[in-house]
Formats: sequence, C-alpha cells, structure tokens
Amino acid sequence: MYNEEAVLPLLVERLRPVLDGLREPYEVVAVDDGSTDHTAAVLIGLRRNWPELRVVRLRRNSGHQAALSAGLFSARGEYVASIDADLQDPPEKITEMLDVARKHQLDIVYGVRTDRSTDTFFKRWTAGAYYNLIRRLVGKNVPSQAGDFRLLSRTTVEALRELPERAPVLRLIVPWIGFPSGQVAYVREERAAGSTKYPLGKMIKLATESITSFSAAPLRLATWLGLIGVGICSLLLVMALVAYLMDETVPGWSSQFVASLFLGAVQLLCLGLLGEYVGRIYTAVQDRPTFYIASDTAETEDAADSTETQAAGAGR
Repeated sequence: MYNEEAVLPLLVERLRPVLDGLREPYEVVAVDDGSTDHTAAVLIGLRRNWPELRVVRLRRNSGHQAALSAGLFSARGEYVASIDADLQDPPEKITEMLDVARKHQLDIVYGVRTDRSTDTFFKRWTAGAYYNLIRRLVGKNVPSQAGDFRLLSRTTVEALRELPERAPVLRLIVPWIGFPSGQVAYVREERAAGSTKYPLGKMIKLATESITSFSAAPLRLATWLGLIGVGICSLLLVMALVAYLMDETVPGWSSQFVASLFLGAVQLLCLGLLGEYVGRIYTAVQDRPTFYIASDTAETEDAADSTETQAAGAGR
C-alpha cells in the first residue's frame, strides 16, 4: 500500500471477517511502500485491536512489484495471498482460492477478472492490449486478465525467492515457473477510497519491463526493421542507377530527404531497443536490492519475546 490511509478502515472491515472465518492461524503482512501520509500511523493503530496484523515498512517508495516481493518474502504462512489495499479485488475470494488450492492440490490460484466495467474504457483497452501482447511474446501460460491478486503455496514462494532476478515482474514470473495452477473468477470493483497509484506512466513502465524481461522480440524487431531499411535502400539504389544510365537524373531533395528520415528513424529505434536491454544488464550487474525494510513489527515482537525469555532464565 502507498498513501492509502483513507481506505485502511474499510479494508480491515472486509478482510478481517474473512480471515477470522478460516478458523486457523494467519497473519496479515501490510507492506507500507514508503507512504508520505499517515498510512503507517493508521496501521499501528489498527494493530492494537488486531494482533494478526503485521506492519512492514519500506525505507522509500520502491514501486508496486518491489513492495509485493517484500511482502511475499516476509510472509511465513503455508499459503500466501497477495492483494492491493484499494479493495478493487474482493478479499472474500481468498477463502475460495484457498479451498481450490487444497482441493485440487494446486500451488497457484489466480484471481481472474471477468468484468472490468468499473474501469474506464481507456484502462480496459490498454489492459486488454497489454495481456494480448504479453501472451503473444511470453506464451499462453500467462492468464488473461489476471493481475497480482493470487494465492501462492509456500513451495512457490520459496521458488520465487531462489530466482536471481532483482526486479521481477511477478505476473509473468509466477506463470513462468510452471507450477500447478487454477483460477477463481471475480468482478472487479471500484476503488473503495483514495486515488489510483497506477497512472499511465507506471502502466507503460510495467509493459516495458514485462516485454524486455521475458522476450528478445524487440531486438528481433530491430533486426527486421534494419533488413527492411536495407531492402528499400537497395531498391532506391537500383532506381538511381537506372535513372543515371538513362540520363534522366534530375537533382532533387525529396528522395534524399525521405531516405535520410527513414534510415535515421530506424537507426534510432534500433539503438533505443538495444539500450533497453543494455540498461537491464547494467542494473543486473549493479546487483542493488530493490527494497530496504525499515521496520517489521514481527521482528520487534520476536526481539521482545527473546528478551523476556532470557530474563526469565536469568531469574531462575
């Protein structure tokens, strides 16, 4: 969650009855992704009456996928469900996800959106284009209309932890590992409160990272554009030679202007695509963590319990 103080009471109101109804131990790992409002203070206040609520605060805003990874790798449960705080994904479906996973012995259960009428037309159109493109590049194993609302087994979480990628796109990495999976359908709701934290710029960034993380198709596109450019230039060269031999050459700038623009555009596009991959290599070589945890209430409790145990032992 990032700057979600307005929605937190509503989230607890819907999430806690669902988890209490499971009648088995659970924890809720609330990841505060460097919020600048009172999100952290509200979480600490809610925790006083909800001991299962665990607050993990990141030192800075690290981004949605990094914060999601921090939550997954901090969680200690047999199963881990990931959900955004805005309540567009219904918490009530977590029970169904858990039932499906246990009944069919699945490691992954995706929440698949069957109705996105609450989203704007532009959001629905761009989301559809994103999933169609990703399925073409990565493969049909990527569920259509499945975001980051999913249930993972402990085996899946540990497999994700072992991957060397520093900034994984989880909605692509999770299907890629190929563990047994199922789906639960739901209707996407309107944001319960607050404003969206995923504007157009972040959606474009996610699409770029998704494509460059999982496919070399853009580099192949650059190759094909280069070949097309060579072909067109070869045709122009033949036409120029024919015109020269027929003594019909007339000084002009149109053909040169068009050819220069075309070649320049192709070269810049190829360099840009190459730069995306070189940038990813540079980031991987730096090997910097994508997030730093500032505080974790579970670690504070563990330290307090350890101190009490040591004090009790000394007293004896």
